[in-house]
This record gives sequence, structure tokens and C-alpha cells, in this order.
Amino acid sequence: MPREPMNVVDRGAACLLGGALGDALGAPVQYLGWADIQRDHGPEGVLAPPRPALVTDDTQLTLFTADGYLRAWVRGRTTGEWDPIEVVWQSYRRWLVTQQVAAPEPGATGLVGDERLYSSRSPGLTCLRALAADTPPTPEEPQNESSGCNGVTRTAPAGFAPSAEIAYDLGCRFAALTHGGTGGWVSGGAFSLLIHLLAVRGRPMREAVDQVIGRVLRDDPYTANTLNRAVVFADEHRAQGFDSVRVDRLGSGWTGPEALAIAVHTVLVYPKRSQFVDALRAAANHSGGSDATAALTGNILGALHGTAALPRDWLAGLELVDLLTELGSDLGRSVTGQEFDFARYS
Repeated sequence: MPREPMNVVDRGAACLLGGALGDALGAPVQYLGWADIQRDHGPEGVLAPPRPALVTDDTQLTLFTADGYLRAWVRGRTTGEWDPIEVVWQSYRRWLVTQQVAAPEPGATGLVGDERLYSSRSPGLTCLRALAADTPPTPEEPQNESSGCNGVTRTAPAGFAPSAEIAYDLGCRFAALTHGGTGGWVSGGAFSLLIHLLAVRGRPMREAVDQVIGRVLRDDPYTANTLNRAVVFADEHRAQGFDSVRVDRLGSGWTGPEALAIAVHTVLVYPKRSQFVDALRAAANHSGGSDATAALTGNILGALHGTAALPRDWLAGLELVDLLTELGSDLGRSVTGQEFDFARYS
């Protein structure tokens, strides 16, 4: 059964906020090996985001994905013109401007009018180079062969599309705007579909993951098999009572399929609302792309449980909370047909 409209609105906000919390937790350790993380943060690794909890380009681009999608949605609603890929591409190009200048131009509005977003947080070269192209790449006509994780980490907003199939297609195409390798864009579609099934359709986590694997298998057996391994390892973890989560068995998280598999595995091991912090710590404390894997984990748990799962003490130090809440809530309102301020996205 689809969720009640206000529940979807809450999960929209929680999805973006949870992802940002994971991003901020993993950011300080994203390039460190496990031994180095223990050296710097103690035997259990990093336990909480720093204060202030600063996000990376993953969260910045998630906001620009949400803003672009909502602009396309409002345009479609008011004029009948529906071209979300082009509108999100232009949104990403606006983000690129924030990485090239120090402050917004006088009179700038929307996200590009917010000086907090004019902070370069070590954006990936793949994204920067792809967004410098003259035309938006597609899965059919890619600009590169990258399957890096920066494609999937920004596609959660596509999960609030009107249907599961549209969510999957938009997630694939949003990721393909910068990542042309099959795993790079298929993982984006898989993630958007998972978010849709959890936040909008109210599916249980395991059922939703199985549906995602079945859909992805048609386009990329490698991504489907990587997700299936995440499920198998989670079953083993519960059956054998391991003391800690071994996400490294699924890879380092530097590619889209690996990062998504690590997040799915972690949530399957820690599926309860009360286990949000445990899940994010497990997703961040490994040798690899800690910010990406923890961000995806936070997105999933937010979509699954809503804002009640988010630790208030962590939220108190998180930057951009107002933007994340506003855009996430509007994503939920758009898919449930509730009114919101269209002028924000005109």
C-alpha cells in the first residue's frame, strides 16, 4: 500500500537529511584505510560527525538534483512541458558555477543565490569534466566509461517520481549525465527505485531490494549480482551472529555498484529505526569511499523510517538543514499531489 501523503513528505525530508548526515560522518575518513581511521579516531573508528558537520559535493549535487527535478515537475504541471533530464542537466551546470566562483552574483535566486553552496568540497574530476560538455550525455551516448560512485550518490530525489518505472529511468539518466559506465548509471537507477519503493510505496526493505535486483538484472547483471551478494552476506551475518559488519567483502565503495551494495547490506543488518547511528557508523568505518557509502545508507534509512530515526544531536550540527528539509519535503509533496510553493522552482 502507498504511504499516507504526510508520511511521504516526512520521508522526503528524512531521505535528504539522512544522506547528509552520513556524508558528513564519512567525509573526514573517506580517503583513509581502516588502520588509519582507528589511529585517528580510536579502535571503533569515527563515531559522530564533526561540528560543524560539513557535507561534500555528494550532498550539494543531491540538492541540485532535487531542485532540478522540482523545476521540471513545476514546469510540467503549469505548462505541460516535461523534460527533467535537460532541466537537471542545467541544474548541475549551475552547481558547477558554484565551484568556480567565490560568491553568488547580485540578485541570484534559488540555490545559486545561497552563498553557503559556494564551497568547494573536493568534487570529483569525472563530474567536473562531464559537466563542462556542451550537451548532456545519455546511457546510449555516454561521455565517458566511469562507474564511479558520484553518479549514484545524488540520485535519491528521482525516487520521488510518480511511478517506480519513472524513478528507475530518471535515476539512470541523471547518473549518466556524468557517469557513462554501465554500473555508474544503472546503480543510480537502482538506488532511485529503492528509494521510491521505501518512501512512496511503503515496501519492506527486503522486498524492495529483491524487486530492485530483479529490475536491474535486465540492464546490468554485475550490479544485480553485487546487490544480491549484499543480501546473502546480511543473511550470513544474522545467522552466524558476527560481532561487526564486514562491508569490505563487498568492495571499497568507490564504484556505484559497490557503494550501493555496501549501503544495502548495512541497512539489512541494522534495519530498525533505533539502529540509525549503528548503521551509519558501520557504513563509514572501512577502507574506501566512506562518505558515499554512509550517505547512501542515510538516504535509505531516512526513506524507510522518516525523521523520527534521525539523531537530534547530529542534526543540530549539520549544515544546510533548512535547504535539505525544504527540498526533501517538496519532493514528497510533489509525488503525493500536495500544494507547495511553486514560485521557488519557477
